This record gives sequence, structure tokens and C-alpha cells, in this order.
Amino acid sequence: MPKQERFKTDYPGVSFIMGTAVATGKPERIYFIRYRRDGKLVEEKAGRQFQDAMTPAKAARIRAERIEGKALSNQARRDEEKAVKEAEAGRWTLAKLWSEYASHKPENHALSTDRSRFENYLKPAFGEKEPAEVLTLDLDRMRSRLLKQGKSPQTVKHVLALFKRLVRFGVKKGLCDSPDPRKQTISMPRVDNETTEDLDADELARLVQAIEDEPNVQAANFMRLALFTGMRRGELFKLEWRDIDFERGFIHIRHPKGGKSQKIPLNDAARSVLEGHPHVEDSPYVFPGQGGKQRVTIQVASNRIKARAGLPADFRPLHGLRHLFASTLASSGQVDLLTLQKLLTHKSPNMTKRYSHLRDDALKQASEVAGNLLGKAASKPDESIGRKVISLGKER
Repeated sequence: MPKQERFKTDYPGVSFIMGTAVATGKPERIYFIRYRRDGKLVEEKAGRQFQDAMTPAKAARIRAERIEGKALSNQARRDEEKAVKEAEAGRWTLAKLWSEYASHKPENHALSTDRSRFENYLKPAFGEKEPAEVLTLDLDRMRSRLLKQGKSPQTVKHVLALFKRLVRFGVKKGLCDSPDPRKQTISMPRVDNETTEDLDADELARLVQAIEDEPNVQAANFMRLALFTGMRRGELFKLEWRDIDFERGFIHIRHPKGGKSQKIPLNDAARSVLEGHPHVEDSPYVFPGQGGKQRVTIQVASNRIKARAGLPADFRPLHGLRHLFASTLASSGQVDLLTLQKLLTHKSPNMTKRYSHLRDDALKQASEVAGNLLGKAASKPDESIGRKVISLGKER
């Protein structure tokens, strides 16, 4: 935070800033004194012009007492404690930034996860520090410590990303200064997030049957729509009926993970699910939670469907369906990666590249088909073609 302008007085070591009187709201001088104690420069608040009847001369006497080593008076001690509290109140520590940041966010799964990361990792390390007080070395030590404790690189990356978001939030709101990049840089751990969950034909058949057998219609249709559209869990939680354009055949995705609102085609399978899906009265959401509010979880039902289908332990029942949607399109050889990127609403093509090997396999298979067909034709040349070639040779 920028420091207020200090004004000198006729007394050495005594200065003041302009503040506002608590009782009247009028301009008021707040006096400070500076002196050395045990070789260290000390600055403390002497008092307010009106509230404490403080004058430059009175502040100079207090300063002289400090230099002589006299104990603080009860009033001076109270003033000092008050000054400390006021100073602390003006400090936007990471803990205060988190409280302000969280107050601007809806209570959902994402905020709950971020809260856990802050309370478990960031608060113990940096909660009482202002962002600019956290150095590169501090961040490096925390990253190294968490990795040694067995935390996954992805978890550590999320923790550091939350720290960056809090700092950006504070700077954007004018609550704190932007840290000096020469003193604070954040090195993210390398994360291998190229996992592309897939199911074979038998596993997919069991999953479809398990969804059919699910008595919870909301959960069953939630899973179906995830499978047929590749939408993210959070996007389905936020999906409202006004976002479904049955006439033009599109689903509007508002504020997706990539940031900018987008739309994806409403295919026939997804249309069939939505047209038969029940509307919950007085709720705008397609898949509402308790009381018609936005849903925040569907984990119990999705895990039940996963168990009933006998899917692999590492298959995530919701995000795995998104991967399955993408893998199916990529391996078909009928969808290029740019189109797939738009269907998945990936902000960057780098996220879609994880499926490129599947498309390459499909292209190789198509190439082999062409090679086989042409190879057979070459091994049994058409006599009429041969005669035409010979005749052409004679014409030359």
C-alpha cells in the first residue's frame, strides 16, 4: 500500500500525517516519533491532535522519555497497542485476501476445494504475510516440502495457482501492491496430465446398462448428457433450461472453464435426453440440487453407477465420460482436432493434442485400407487398361 505523506515539525524526530478525526470527521494530525533503541530505528505513534490533545512539543517529550529508556505510561502503551492494531488492520495479509476473495465467490464445490487448499497449505505458511513479503525462496521451499510429503505435482500446482489468484485479486481490487517480479516468481511443478481415460466395448456396454438401471433419473440423465456432449461436470451443474436452444439445436455454456461463454451443437442423443428430462418446479436448473438451487455434487450416484458397471478403479465416472466422448470422436478419423477443440471448448489446442495419437491411428488404418485396395488392383491388372496403355505407347 502506498505510504501517506509525512510532514516534519520544528522538533527533531517528530512528524505527522493528516488523518480524519473519529468523532467529527474533520482533518486531524496524527503525530509519530522516531528514535533509536539498542541501535535499531524505532517509529511509533505518539497520538492524535484532538483525540489525545497531542502537540509537537508533547510528542517531543515522549520521544525524550523513550531515548532515556523510561517505561511506557499506561496511556502510551494503549496508544501503541492501538497503533499496532490500526497498522495490522491496514495490512492485507494473505488470510485477509482469502476472506475477501471467498466472499465474492458462490458456495460450490470449487470454492470448497480452494478453501481446503488454503487452510491446509497456504495459511500455515503465508497466512500472516502480505503478498509482497512472500519471496521466491519461500514458495520454492513450500513446493519442495509438499512434494516430499507425497503430495502429487497436480495438487502442488493447484496450491500455487491459488496463491497467484489471490495476489491477482488483491492487486486488481487495489488492496495490495503487485509483488516485485525480481523477488517473487512462481515455478510450477511439472505435471503429467495426459491421462485419457477410455473404455472398451464391453465396459461401455456395462456402463450404458448401469445408467439404464439407475433409479435416480437426475443422476442417470446427468451421466447420459456428459457422455453424449462431453460437457464438464461444473458446466452441467450450472446448465439452465434457458441455455438449451431446441429450435436452433445448440447448448449455450455460460462462463466455462476457458472463461468466454460458448455454444456446442445439440446432437440427437442429447436432445432425446433433454426432451424426456423432468422439469423441477420453480428451478431454472436442468439438474438442480436441494431446494431447486444449483447442484454442487453428484458423486454418490455417479460412483454407484461406476460400481454397478464394474469399471476400472482409476476411471473417473464424470470426467472419464468427457475423455470417452473425445477419444471416440478422435479415433473415428472423421473429426479433425480443431473441430474437437471447439466441441470440448478447450481454450488452447494444447489440451486437445492429447487425443492426436488416436486420430493418427485412425488415419493409419484408413491408409492401410487404401493400400490394400490399391494393392489388390495392382496385383490383378485389368487387361483393357493394359491394352490402352500399349495403344497409347504406339501412338507416341
